[in-house]
Amino acid sequence: MTNDKKMLIGMQIGNGYGGQATAWMAPNVDPHNYTDLDAHVRYAQAAERGKFQFLFLPDFLAQSQKSDGDAPSLTMDPFVTMTAMARETKKIGFAATASTTFYEPYNLARILKTLDVVSGGRIGWNAITTSDQASAANYGAQIADRETRYARAHEVIQIVQALWGSWQKDAWIADKETGIFADLSKIQPINLQGQYVASRGPLEIPQSKQGQPVIFQAGGSPHSLALSGRFASAVIGATFTIEDSIRQRNAIRHAAEQFGRNPDDIKFFAGIMPTIAPTVREGLDRRGQFVEPSIRQRVGYLGMMLGLSLTPADLDHPLTAQQLASTHANYEDPRSEKALEIAREGWSVRDILYHAVIDYHPSPIGPAHLTADHMQEWFEAGACDGFWFTPDVYEDGIDTFVDEVVPLLQQRGLFHCDYEGDTLRDHLSIEYQYGLREESA
Repeated sequence: MTNDKKMLIGMQIGNGYGGQATAWMAPNVDPHNYTDLDAHVRYAQAAERGKFQFLFLPDFLAQSQKSDGDAPSLTMDPFVTMTAMARETKKIGFAATASTTFYEPYNLARILKTLDVVSGGRIGWNAITTSDQASAANYGAQIADRETRYARAHEVIQIVQALWGSWQKDAWIADKETGIFADLSKIQPINLQGQYVASRGPLEIPQSKQGQPVIFQAGGSPHSLALSGRFASAVIGATFTIEDSIRQRNAIRHAAEQFGRNPDDIKFFAGIMPTIAPTVREGLDRRGQFVEPSIRQRVGYLGMMLGLSLTPADLDHPLTAQQLASTHANYEDPRSEKALEIAREGWSVRDILYHAVIDYHPSPIGPAHLTADHMQEWFEAGACDGFWFTPDVYEDGIDTFVDEVVPLLQQRGLFHCDYEGDTLRDHLSIEYQYGLREESA
């Protein structure tokens, strides 16, 4: 490294089992962890031991269980789960997903700022829109068009931030001698009215240790890019190649500059879904247990990725020389290039699939140094500011990453050895903010 910049690490935490749909069936996993908040707390404490910057809690407002054999992919409720984990940790940050499409700004402002205060300034909000019709049906609504959804999102975030700042920083007196609890002249209504949402305010919650929660964003569309550039300090990316990650990060930094912001105050996180084991073969066998339940469907999809006709009869054979000569990467699917690379190494079709080439983020398989090497390559190439890590199985995957990958990153000078601050803003090295940010004309 040519400077002392350190990478950032967040971790996805969902249903209590892991990032794989059948992780609940892993031999060392209690299948009842879906409702066991003690298990979630244990995982948060393991991540804090690894000095991770934050835990990321996704959310979806409709049924997420896809088949009888899959567990729901998300926690019962991210706010409740996050509260339990925050109370039993001291440093690590948390970012919960909440939709601007169905939440009202006052509800969001109140819940999130309360959590930020009681956690000591460790909370973030992943502000997204919802386009899923099944989710809308749960609210007795219809999904609006994209322009409307994002126009509402801009209004919701502005009102939420204005409410966060409506109790001014020096309003709280709490002086028993004078009998003044708070200076009401410094706790004022915001009286914001948009086309879609409005709020009078004020919000009777003082500033947290970091001022107010950090805005996260997840999404790659032009509308998401504008939302990120205007409001977000952390962006959860979906990218499979280093080139695409560089492109996405540069686009996000440029979007921030267009809104008059310092691009260093918006951090881009690339996903990584490793399976860590002493050898590649052991790693493949571990990951394979999660691939097998859907392997017949995956064979056909792999064939489409490579421009071949593959069936379950091909599973235990490598691609023939004739197949390799006729195959090609599908440039509409960035995962296909990696799949072709692995096929050319001579692995069987089954093992190609065990390499997790159909998962949605890069998946190093095998010894810890392979994951550390991947992270170092991407970070030093400017492809990201850090990573959001999804363990295959929480029960042992977090500890393995913390015990084997983190020390390698620390030895290489790529990751910090301890927390340098107490708040999520400290961990992300982003500017203090209280209330609405001043925007350039």
